[in-house]
Amino acid sequence: MKKVSIFMLVALSSLLLVLTGCGKDKEVTTTSDEGSKEKTLRVVTDAAYAPFEYLEGDKIVGFDVDFINAVAKEAGYKVKLEHVGWDPIFVEIESKRADLAVSAITMNDERKQSYDFSVPYFLSTNKILVPEKSDVESGKDLKGKKIAVQTGTTGQEAVEALIGKNHKDIKKFENNNLAIQELLKGGADAVVADNTVVEEYVKNNPDQKLKVVEDSSSFEEEFYGILFPKGSELKADFDKALNAILDNGKYAEIYKKQFGTDPDIETIKAQQ
Repeated sequence: MKKVSIFMLVALSSLLLVLTGCGKDKEVTTTSDEGSKEKTLRVVTDAAYAPFEYLEGDKIVGFDVDFINAVAKEAGYKVKLEHVGWDPIFVEIESKRADLAVSAITMNDERKQSYDFSVPYFLSTNKILVPEKSDVESGKDLKGKKIAVQTGTTGQEAVEALIGKNHKDIKKFENNNLAIQELLKGGADAVVADNTVVEEYVKNNPDQKLKVVEDSSSFEEEFYGILFPKGSELKADFDKALNAILDNGKYAEIYKKQFGTDPDIETIKAQQ
């Protein structure tokens, strides 16, 4: 074995220090801004779900965007929001590549087995979107109809409860935009999705002559929550901050700006 000179040892040591500095762990998602104690969290979403999250050019906008920014600010964090699609949201959170997700995600028992949720922040229910001349007046009328849904959502689950799981008349799509397009071109008789989504679509597209059918006997109330990896230490901070903006009027301000009405904060808080 050849001897290594002192000069070479110093050089090697310097090189190792440089390499060590370059080899940062890519799994870490939180970062600290220089000169600031605030951490920036990686937040994932499916930006194809107006009015909650959608793209305006390259920018993600919508109710959930304003909401999560307000909660994070109250909790002392900054957020970096990324559009990844619906199914990848759950992969990113479960693998802890993202710190949290906000995307009109309904809290249910099945999801709670794999993920943690914040306290509820939004009250929702599924409704039926159909052409104005449709004879569909309730969930029961969907039998024998072609129904478009976004795959992996509670809208899909609600339809399956009505006509059967994996029924041939259920047409599944990656997002609600595609489901609605299927309805418009005549490939489906109805779309089942969250009430705010279909109501906003009808309001913003009066020329397409669609209507929304409500059926509280077929579709139960649902609540959205912020999604975290199981055991996340962030949950406590965000729960506290979420309740703070519910109490101080900031949540109502964001809600009214987006939807033009006052939120039912009492019902939301009663679910905690």
